[in-house]
Amino acid sequence: MRPAEPADIEPMAELRAVVMRRDLERLGRFDEDRVRQRLRDAFSPQHTSIIEADGTFAGSVALRPSETDENGHWLEHFYLSPGLQGRGLGSAVLRTLLTRTDAAGTLVRLNVLQGSPARRLYERHGFTVETQDPVDIFMLRLPRPARPVIP
Repeated sequence: MRPAEPADIEPMAELRAVVMRRDLERLGRFDEDRVRQRLRDAFSPQHTSIIEADGTFAGSVALRPSETDENGHWLEHFYLSPGLQGRGLGSAVLRTLLTRTDAAGTLVRLNVLQGSPARRLYERHGFTVETQDPVDIFMLRLPRPARPVIP
């Protein structure tokens, strides 16, 4: 992973459109322009990392401080190229981020679309459903205590 730069916004917007298309169409909410513009409007380079595989753009993830909970973060814009999904890269990225939030003692929230297979990834990493509506599932992961190092 590397820090995001302003030039990363268009590859991220394109990947978002590709990755979310099936779920948004299933929910009757896909719009070619809106799917990209929502990412552009929310892009925060200082809180975003670019995921690279073999030196090329493979995805993105953002972890930004919560505006309403001083002891929390929002995990957002976590997208991986479809050809790289299901190979453990998403789990590795998530473990890296959650190790940091656990060390800081902060909780993490996210939302995932109803019916998205990404929900299983998040549940495997300790996220639980907090609330939901017809479109989104809002999930929460409380910080886990550091494991003691046994010499």
